[in-house]
Amino acid sequence: MTISTSLTNHFLIAMPGLQDPNFSRTVTYVCEHSEEGAMGIVINRPMEIQLGEVLAQLDIDPEASNVSNAPVYLGGPVQTDRGFVIHDGRFNFDSTLRVAEDIQVTTSRDVLEAIAKGQGPANRLVALGYAGWSSGQLEQEMINNAWLSGPANGRVLFSTPSAQRWQSAAQLLGVDLNLLSGDAGHA
Repeated sequence: MTISTSLTNHFLIAMPGLQDPNFSRTVTYVCEHSEEGAMGIVINRPMEIQLGEVLAQLDIDPEASNVSNAPVYLGGPVQTDRGFVIHDGRFNFDSTLRVAEDIQVTTSRDVLEAIAKGQGPANRLVALGYAGWSSGQLEQEMINNAWLSGPANGRVLFSTPSAQRWQSAAQLLGVDLNLLSGDAGHA
């Protein structure tokens, strides 16, 4: 795999025919993609819990306003008890992966402590769980027309309402998902 074929810092947009309930009508932000496999976080599935509940479970008191009622997303079916924060900016948290120049993913508690104090990243998405693909699995799913892919966009990631992210991510590619068939074909 070369840098040009890596889907790191891309959106995976579920095609209309993708029936897997974990991924139907989802947008997944790909955090890492290499010959060993891929890891991403679904960005358009808000859960019924809010950030305040997660902070309470970790004994972190939110001091900043509007922190407690922030949404928490179901990032994928793998390790749904593990938290991930996708954010912008240049922060030095304990466990951070720089995905792109302006996007990081942090898994350490200190990012949540900073958010609770109002000192964390302004643009962020908190998720529980992630999506993972073994070596070659994502590539095969792409061949099978399960996904559209295109470069990630901060506006879709952080500002677009979650219910509109699936269509908005596809529109970045000039695709109207309402016009696509759920059936795949190969010439």
